[in-house]
Amino acid sequence: MRGALAWPFLRLYLLTLLYFSSNSILNVIIPLKGESLGASNSAIGIVMGAYLFTTMFLRPWAGQVIYRQGPVKVLRIILAINALALSLYTFTGLGGYFFARMLQGVCTAFFSMSLQLGIIDSLPEKDRSQGISMYSLCATMPGVIGPLLALNIWESGNMGVFSITILSMAVLTGAFGFSATMKAADNRPIPRQADRQGSFNQLFTNPHLFLCGMLMLGSSVIFGGVTTFIPLYAGQIQHASAAFYLMLQAGTIVAARFFLRKKIPSDGKWHPAFIKAVILSLTAASLCTGLSGYGGFAVFYCGALLMGLAQAMLYPTLTTYLTFVLPESKRNVLIGLFIAMADLGVSLGGVLLGPVADLLSYSWMYIFCAMLGAGLLLFISRQQLKLKLNAEVPASGT
Repeated sequence: MRGALAWPFLRLYLLTLLYFSSNSILNVIIPLKGESLGASNSAIGIVMGAYLFTTMFLRPWAGQVIYRQGPVKVLRIILAINALALSLYTFTGLGGYFFARMLQGVCTAFFSMSLQLGIIDSLPEKDRSQGISMYSLCATMPGVIGPLLALNIWESGNMGVFSITILSMAVLTGAFGFSATMKAADNRPIPRQADRQGSFNQLFTNPHLFLCGMLMLGSSVIFGGVTTFIPLYAGQIQHASAAFYLMLQAGTIVAARFFLRKKIPSDGKWHPAFIKAVILSLTAASLCTGLSGYGGFAVFYCGALLMGLAQAMLYPTLTTYLTFVLPESKRNVLIGLFIAMADLGVSLGGVLLGPVADLLSYSWMYIFCAMLGAGLLLFISRQQLKLKLNAEVPASGT
């Protein structure tokens, strides 16, 4: 096979699948464990949000460290730290979970940046969207089985099985990662501190980055709310299962990113109708999830399907678009900033929506997410005119 499905890339996708397998279990176990310890939704949201909140801060600079030290050396170091973080879950409480989530956030910042930027730099333009979509697919695939495994472990009441499972995943990922080889980075100049600060300013001055970044931030708040609170919300809906919801969502992401990967725009043009359809799917998914307390489990699972479809399409579409329109000299740093917006959104989904659930209810929390989705649709319409005016300018400040 050639292109995005050539063997060197398949090896990277497999490593991605192994790396994110533990998280698919932890995303279910941590909220349930927190609830059993009497923690509030706000506290659970903070612990869950610590992971990607840490990742967000480190992503824009992770690529620079990889350039200096080399991808293989960095990969081995972060896999060792990841193993340490996973081991903390086997003998600590909620406070230890918080520290472990932060360590995982450090690892993920370097792991995902090295793999995604490597894919972008190595593939021709026509295959970029497929490569990014395949990476995202393999990061999502563990979510098909992981939630069910986590729920079975929790319901068995034997946390020893949980410890063995998590440690086994740490060892397997480390062994596979330590044997991996990657092409050394080329000798591109490393941006100075002033350049990186200027790149941050482009989040607001570059219309392409601003539009994509804000869309990713708002959408990721909704994704984060699902990841954090569905394990707790499902218990309030008759005949509903959190594990099946998350599996259905992840299965939809996997299927859509594989079978629809060639439908993702990869021509460097902005496709407003396509993006609005994706955001509309996200809005409808939030509304279905929120109203399932009244409509029952069928509406609940409909929300999972729509949520998975939106999540499958949005990230690779926006990322691919930015690889074309951002200035090449700052592209890696700016894409790191864009991905940081996704991290921040997922983190805020736990931190900010937790108090909403405490004050109102889970149903109203997801209805609030639907309102946020409607706001994103209005945001796209307002930014469309600015984007047209800058259509012939690849990026401001170049």
